[in-house]
Amino acid sequence: MFSWWEKIVDYLVYGVFALDANTTMGSAIHFFIYDIVKIFILLITIIFAVSYLRTWFNVEKVRAYLQGKSQFTGNILASLFGIITPFCTCSAIPLFLGFLQARIPIGVTFSFLISAPLNNEIAIAMLFGLFGWKITALYIGFGLLIAIIGGYLIGKTNAEKYVLIDVKPMEGCCENPEISFDSKARIKEAWDYTMDIFKKIYIYVILGVGVGAFIHGYVPTDFIVKYTGGDAWYTVPLAVVLGIPMYSSAAGVMPLVEVLTSKGMLLGSALSFMMAVTALSLPEAMILKRVLHIKLIAIFFAIIGSGIILIGYIFNAIL
Repeated sequence: MFSWWEKIVDYLVYGVFALDANTTMGSAIHFFIYDIVKIFILLITIIFAVSYLRTWFNVEKVRAYLQGKSQFTGNILASLFGIITPFCTCSAIPLFLGFLQARIPIGVTFSFLISAPLNNEIAIAMLFGLFGWKITALYIGFGLLIAIIGGYLIGKTNAEKYVLIDVKPMEGCCENPEISFDSKARIKEAWDYTMDIFKKIYIYVILGVGVGAFIHGYVPTDFIVKYTGGDAWYTVPLAVVLGIPMYSSAAGVMPLVEVLTSKGMLLGSALSFMMAVTALSLPEAMILKRVLHIKLIAIFFAIIGSGIILIGYIFNAIL
């Protein structure tokens, strides 16, 4: 989707700035410029699209439909949807905000936010190529389980009160979805709301991606293996803790998983590290801080972190 922008950034960083792609600085600056613009485009496009659609449809009906179904229905659908969206944690946030705008239950939105970086098709393809179909199937199953149960548990905490952005209800009632806007008014309404949200969170996007860019390109594999390469009980939670400050997509961290396992790290510990990098990144928390209360972010990290640790122990036990 953004190959055109990547080529422009390649030319800018490695051509105009004359930085070496093999250096930490060159890699970090490329990462920062590329991700900032990509996330800004996704934010504006998705929020505007959802805001515009909200002027046509009474999404309260959708929300009521999801709430009227089984507790797991929305969580399962959102988790499965995450598989076909090749997003890292920060790139998934725009669609997460779109779900919030559409007044989809917050537990369902979190199921998507968890599943998208963990179970996207790029990660699945690379995992299959490196470790075969059995491990890939187990990974997909456990990844979906984390997303479904994690979103369900968050939904049971009445977490809507911790959403900091203004999620406006649709005008009218469920029996009458018609809204009296002409085309120009619809576009203006959607654009004004998009800019309002964007102005509230853009600085946190810059800070979050900046942290990720600083860490990107410097991954101390020997240090990680030294403390998480054995079979002691603490290797899995330590792998998760070490993975949180880092920021990468599953495709970006997968080669590192191969290196770590080749150096002696147990596969469960390595996959727990990868899950923490992709689903619980520090930059993600910094961006979400402007959208969600710190209490909800802490609940999110605690539930997902616990699930990742449990899965790491299971993988280490059965493989």
